[in-house]
Amino acid sequence: MNDICFPPQNTLLSAEQALSRIQQTLAPIATIESVELSSALGRILATDVFASIDMPPQPNAAMDGYAFAAAGLCGDAEFSLRVVGTAWAGKPFTGSLAHGECVRIFTGAVVPETADSVVAQEQTRVEADRVYFAAPCLFQKNIRSAGSDFKRQERLIAAPKKLSPRDISLLAAAGISTVEVKSRLRIGYFSTGDELAPLGSALAIGQIYDSNRYLLAALLEDPNFMANDLGVVKDDPAALEAMLVQAAAQHDALISTGGASVGDADYVKQILEKCGQVHFWKLAIKPGKPLAFGKISDCWFFGLPGNPIAVLVTYNKFVKPGLDRLLGASPAKTLQISARSDSDLRKVPGRSEYQRGVLRQLDNGEFAVTAAGTQDSHQLKVASVANCFIVLSAECDGVKRGDWVLVEPFSLEL
Repeated sequence: MNDICFPPQNTLLSAEQALSRIQQTLAPIATIESVELSSALGRILATDVFASIDMPPQPNAAMDGYAFAAAGLCGDAEFSLRVVGTAWAGKPFTGSLAHGECVRIFTGAVVPETADSVVAQEQTRVEADRVYFAAPCLFQKNIRSAGSDFKRQERLIAAPKKLSPRDISLLAAAGISTVEVKSRLRIGYFSTGDELAPLGSALAIGQIYDSNRYLLAALLEDPNFMANDLGVVKDDPAALEAMLVQAAAQHDALISTGGASVGDADYVKQILEKCGQVHFWKLAIKPGKPLAFGKISDCWFFGLPGNPIAVLVTYNKFVKPGLDRLLGASPAKTLQISARSDSDLRKVPGRSEYQRGVLRQLDNGEFAVTAAGTQDSHQLKVASVANCFIVLSAECDGVKRGDWVLVEPFSLEL
């Protein structure tokens, strides 16, 4: 059975074909800049980072206890050693450590040069200036060797990588205060349509509030982007052309919503053809069929549909990977997991679909998903309830309750 509302499948690009074309067409354009480590979270590392020191710089204690040299001692019977000093983190023991002596030591403190063992304080008892070690006592343990985390000249992080909080901590531990990262992309976004009203105004008959620009603003909240809200362009081809030409000269990429379909007032594709290039237009997906991808001068253009759920789908599936490609970021594969459907899902063969679902993990570790509601592409409340896309292939003719489906979580928190 075919989707009778749309042309045959062979006239449309699949999601995989569209993404492949985007990746093959785009090339990294970002330059390099140096930023303070405190501002580097989420940025794309531009050059490999190497350590200039060993970490830890000296052997240190892995726990609170007592440090000593094990030579001549027997760990199979209780023995005692005389305490001759204390080693604190940041304040090492500076005396000499002879046979039969030990040092009170705290986690992270430098181990005295002649010591090769640290025993936890819980395995000892103290009487006056002597410490008694219970048998059996394990020697040559609980010392972090110099360079056991990383060594001088070792590569710490390979570019390109989006710097995570863990990366920031690693670089700080290595004493690195600045890093080279990819420069930010200049991205302009706008909505089209006479029906769009600004927030704070009363709706006239036939009007709706412009939610798409707020959706795009949230999606573009990324430290690698300088996003510029270009407002709303009315359904006027001359105004749209003027906007595109002017904005293209000031941005690396433009994103529009609305006006990309085939209606009498949908001008995006024809204006893009007039002042630039159209690389593709229609996709075999739902929601999100009318997506225009092209270029105006040196600026890349993504013309998204007007329905807000279609904006959400097409941004995540096509625009974000395209922007990452322009940045020169490492390609990211979308996490997909299998879940048992707790709902019957309606689906007509012909286009792949991204239905909105509520994913949860069961006590046995398996996943189950329920439809978040009806699947019309204007329903933002359903999208707000959802925490995943249920991915249905073009060939799928529906899902019965209990069937296994692929889902793409919106985040790792359910």
